[in-house]
Order: sequence, then structure tokens, then C-alpha cells
Amino acid sequence: MLVAPSILSSDFGNLERDVKAICEAGCDLVHIDVMDGHFVPNMTIGPVVVDAVAKASSKPLDIHLMVEDNNFFVDMFASLNPEYISFHIESETHANRLAQKIKDLNIKPAVVLNPHTPIESVEYLLEYIDMVLLMSVNPGFGGQKFIPNVIEKASRLKELILKRNPNCLIEIDGGVSDKNITQLKNAGVDIAVAGSYVFKHPDGLKVAIDSLKV
Repeated sequence: MLVAPSILSSDFGNLERDVKAICEAGCDLVHIDVMDGHFVPNMTIGPVVVDAVAKASSKPLDIHLMVEDNNFFVDMFASLNPEYISFHIESETHANRLAQKIKDLNIKPAVVLNPHTPIESVEYLLEYIDMVLLMSVNPGFGGQKFIPNVIEKASRLKELILKRNPNCLIEIDGGVSDKNITQLKNAGVDIAVAGSYVFKHPDGLKVAIDSLKV
């Protein structure tokens, strides 16, 4: 299991320190939540702050767009050369076109599904993307409780992926901890996003990250 700590749960007053700390603690990606205050009821950070994160990070960036105008934000963040840019299927009319645009920028495209969104909505996109991010909480805020039926959703998605694009990864975001990580691994999840579990773990970042590498 690869681990992508979400900086949404970091100390923004000490962001450089926290980004360097999770990289030194052994994370695989740095997960960045970009919210526009329209698609979700919260606002986070723009390219100036993400540029600072990129400079502090020794690991690839995983940018998760929770926005209405995906094209605008892809253009805004492309120059930072993230590993992934993921966009919500619920907010994109021309998902195939946007995935190709991201790929043409030498970035791996990923599609995000909210907890209620059926996996069939991405069935015919799988061969054009590198990852599907399953939300296991409703997007917008950190620290929410894990929605258990997303485990079954991940298993069914894995079956579709094996048929259409075995190289496509599954990422999960929301309420991930050592209590559910083994179930997620068994369901076919490849990357675990964890925010409050990592940054607020009583035994520190490394213990938290190591506990998710099952």
C-alpha cells in the first residue's frame, strides 16, 4: 500500500516543516486538496501555496481538484508537474477530453467518485486514466468518519479495472486508518490517503505511515 498524507490536516502555519516531515517519515505521495468553495462548501489553497509545497516536498504531488471549472484549475497547476491531477466525474461534462488534456501535459489523469456515485460512471474511462480515487467520506472537510460500503465499491471497481485497464490504480480518501487498511488492501486499493490519522497520530508521523503500509 502506498501512502499519500493529505496536507489538509497539516499545520498551515508550519506547512514547509510538515511537508518535509511526512516525506522523511516515508510517505509515497503528498496529497493536496484544492477546493473552490462552489463544488464543495470549503476553500483551501491555490498555486502559490502548492508551489511552496512542491519546493518543500521530496515526493511527487497528488493534486485532488474539488472544483467546478476543472479546465481552469488544470491549467493553473500543470506547471508544478504533479504526478497526478484528479478531477470529480460529477463536475465534468467532457471527462474523456479532460483526461487526455492532462495526459498531454505529461501528468497522470485520475477521476474521483463521491461516495454515492456508481463505479459504472467511469467504466468507459478506465483505459484512458491512470487512477480512480474513491471518496470514503463526503468531500470538503477532513476528519470525517469512514463510509464502510466503499470497501465493496472498491472490490467491484477492481473487477472492472482488471477487465479494461489493469494498470489503473485505486486510491481511497477519507477516514482511512489502521482499523480499515487491511480490508482496503484486500479490496484492491493501491494508495491510501490519510490526513488527520497521520498528522494527529499520538506516536508520530512515521508510526502512522508505517501502519498503513500493509
